[in-house]
Amino acid sequence: MPENWNAVASANHFLQLPYLKVLELSAPTNMQCFYIGIYENSELIGVMLAQYLDLNKLESFGERDNCVKTHIRNFIFRNFASHTLFIGNNMITGQNSFTFNKEISFQEVSHILMQCSHELVGYFKQKGINIHLVSFKDFYQDCTSEFKNYAFANVYEFNTQPNMVFELPSSWLTVEDYYNSFSKKYRDQYKRSHKKFEGILVKELEADEVVFHESRINELYHHVAKNAPFNTFFLADNHFSTFKKECGNGFKIFGYFLEEKLIGFHSVLLNDTVLETYFLGYDDHVQKEKMLYLNMLYNMTEFGITHQFKKIIFGRTALEIKSSIGATPVMMSGFIYHRNKLVNKFLGKIFKNLEPETVWQQRHPFK
Repeated sequence: MPENWNAVASANHFLQLPYLKVLELSAPTNMQCFYIGIYENSELIGVMLAQYLDLNKLESFGERDNCVKTHIRNFIFRNFASHTLFIGNNMITGQNSFTFNKEISFQEVSHILMQCSHELVGYFKQKGINIHLVSFKDFYQDCTSEFKNYAFANVYEFNTQPNMVFELPSSWLTVEDYYNSFSKKYRDQYKRSHKKFEGILVKELEADEVVFHESRINELYHHVAKNAPFNTFFLADNHFSTFKKECGNGFKIFGYFLEEKLIGFHSVLLNDTVLETYFLGYDDHVQKEKMLYLNMLYNMTEFGITHQFKKIIFGRTALEIKSSIGATPVMMSGFIYHRNKLVNKFLGKIFKNLEPETVWQQRHPFK
């Protein structure tokens, strides 16, 4: 890698070498990562991430929803989208596909993104692999509206579930500030969940402890992942220990113990002033009895407040419960095209019929 890669990528930890090394050493078994340098003359001015996914290697797309639409969706993905190229990071939510160390116009960025996709499609063609689907993810609305004026004018724009983001008021310095901001109904929810949580010890795990507990961590992670409505990958068995080893204090994993048994964990990434929630797992029987997931959300929020982060990225799942602790929806878009011209022509209709509809009610927990 170029010596000044980290300096160019300084605005985003997910494009810096420690995180990229995590991907290289412990990416999902059906994923291959590409690290792209953008040069102006001979000077590195930008960096970009791309990921190739072979969905044929996936045992399951998710086992929660067992209906006709799910079976049709899985058939279509296996037969018409099994070789998928992502320009960006399919493992996390947020605008993490590229960064530049100088001002670059939306027009130039849009053409660079498209050029990168064409180069990679050609690379795979030489290897005898036909890329079916190319996806560019995730972009905030100001970015997508600009891209549509240039290289993405004729590319299908898609929206999935919103990214749940918690903008933390700078006036909140303690957990009490957070608690006192709730309306009565949500103060009662907070107290009830904490009462249910009694008897559970939460402990930040050091690198050697992550290694010691890794098989159980993976077991808890897989339980949650397999019950998601849709998956395009599953983490490698050594992912969490590799992450902790390579990123140190930039990656934190917290274990939840009941009578000395690990019954859950959550993990977070420290990305400058932004706290990014990462993968978690839990024992489903304990989760229901102890309101484990809700308490994890409170714990992540309180960590963000006490360590003075400006916002917390909670991602796309469990929208309603995340809104009940203070997160709000932020729409993000991506672009996608199929390399079969006939399929691409009807991609909009196909996509809308395959995307599981999420009906949820946004909660407003503060006074």
